[in-house]
Amino acid sequence: MTEFKTKLFPLLPAIALASIAVVWLPAAPSAGTEAPRTSEAAGATLFRDKGCAYCHGANAQGTPKGPSLGNVRKTMKPAQIADQIKNGGQKMPSFADSLSDAEVDQLVAYLRARHRPNPAPLPTPPAQN
Repeated sequence: MTEFKTKLFPLLPAIALASIAVVWLPAAPSAGTEAPRTSEAAGATLFRDKGCAYCHGANAQGTPKGPSLGNVRKTMKPAQIADQIKNGGQKMPSFADSLSDAEVDQLVAYLRARHRPNPAPLPTPPAQN
């Protein structure tokens, strides 16, 4: 037992640090995939910049022009949301020609997020002399 203690005791700090790192550090995304938070944030910016907010409101709360998208994550599957964005329907126009598949995926990630992030700040225009 003493031999076990003498070999294990010096390793305890390293074991403790490794276990803390596993719990607290975010997992790295696998190769070729975008981190979910990054997709959601990109989707928030697209939602604002591509005109989605014009009909659905700045926070997707809905307007007289378009319905609220607040509960869309509960009522539609990701493929259904993507299809609606690409092909439109009812009063919504098609965006297949103006959005790439990656952009549609980012919008879907944003709309399905439990806690939707705010869009990136707009760039500030250069000062006029």
